[in-house]
Amino acid sequence: MKNPFDTFLMPMSTLLLGFLSALLLPAPWFGLALTRQLVEVFHLEDIGQLYTLVFCLWFLVLGALEYYAIRFIWLRFVDPR
Repeated sequence: MKNPFDTFLMPMSTLLLGFLSALLLPAPWFGLALTRQLVEVFHLEDIGQLYTLVFCLWFLVLGALEYYAIRFIWLRFVDPR
């Protein structure tokens, strides 16, 4: 039987890596005209609110990508089963 801590540790460690990557990698920049258009389309208060949403989505996407990449590498090459 697997240790329950291992099943908890794998997603948490990969989400931590995604968080660190989100801090190190630059978030997408839309340009001033597109940014203003997106603020109007989504009925946001200002540009800061738009980039808060962008950073949150950027963190989630990077975390998910790293989770599946590390999980694939772990199951394919490291897992001793």
